[in-house]
Amino acid sequence: MPHRTEHTLTVAAPARVLYDLAADVTRWPAIFAPTVHVRHLDRSRSGERFQLWALVGDEVKTWTSRRGLDAAGLRISFRQERSQPPIASMSGEWIFRELAPDRTEITLVHEFTAVDDDPEQLRWIRAALDGNSPVELAALARIATTGHPVEDVVFTFTDRVTLDGAAADAYDFVDRCDLWPRRLPHVDRVVLRDIGPGLQDLEMDTVTEDGATHTTRSVRVCTPPDRIVYKQRVPPRLLLGHSGRWLFADTEQGAVVTAEHTVAIDPARVGEVLGEGATLADARDFIRSALGRNSRTTLAHAGSYAAARR
Repeated sequence: MPHRTEHTLTVAAPARVLYDLAADVTRWPAIFAPTVHVRHLDRSRSGERFQLWALVGDEVKTWTSRRGLDAAGLRISFRQERSQPPIASMSGEWIFRELAPDRTEITLVHEFTAVDDDPEQLRWIRAALDGNSPVELAALARIATTGHPVEDVVFTFTDRVTLDGAAADAYDFVDRCDLWPRRLPHVDRVVLRDIGPGLQDLEMDTVTEDGATHTTRSVRVCTPPDRIVYKQRVPPRLLLGHSGRWLFADTEQGAVVTAEHTVAIDPARVGEVLGEGATLADARDFIRSALGRNSRTTLAHAGSYAAARR
């Protein structure tokens, strides 16, 4: 018989805004601390199927889920197709109940079983849900109550270049981030740990234009030959969350490499970081410039590396 957990939070925001945030899983890595990456497999207006990578405790787990999207009823159902041990099955529902035009009760329900119904593993699963679920609810509330439209706070931008070389060599350059301190001018230090097949834990010091050093820590999911995705576990002070993708493809014109960033800005820190009087629009421009500059530098050096190996 499935076990059940239920976590509830009342938020000073419209139910539709909160539903839309939970319904768009492409933004989850920048909003939810546990979510590393989401990759759609099927999609329609009423449902979707995707593979998700997430931090569960200190481990990165991946599974495939199906979701039913009931926009009229403000409910989202989900079920894992292929769970990872110790989880044998997992399903549940997001329920958004409008208490007032700007006040919503969110309920996140999980029903689960453990492999062999092992009591110790059941306690582990329950503890993981009790740890992650309140964090996810609070993250929705934090984005929805900034006082700004969601699309101004959470947004995606890309840089794309065509390189004179093979996509496989450009992939190798980005994959071997342990060599970046010797290869990239803005990277000062890297500590890289393999934490599973295709999974990396990356700690990195980057140097900003004014000479300051900034430390970030990321989880990366590497899927050769065409995709490396990452989630910053320690984002810059201006951001609530940051995730990204490197995409690689060979074309007749050369290797096309795309650097994509999805960020969630913390409006409360805009003045603190950028100075009194700075606006959210200033923060968007600053983030676009700073992250884009580092990406374009990496792309340029990856291009030189790939061209030299032709």
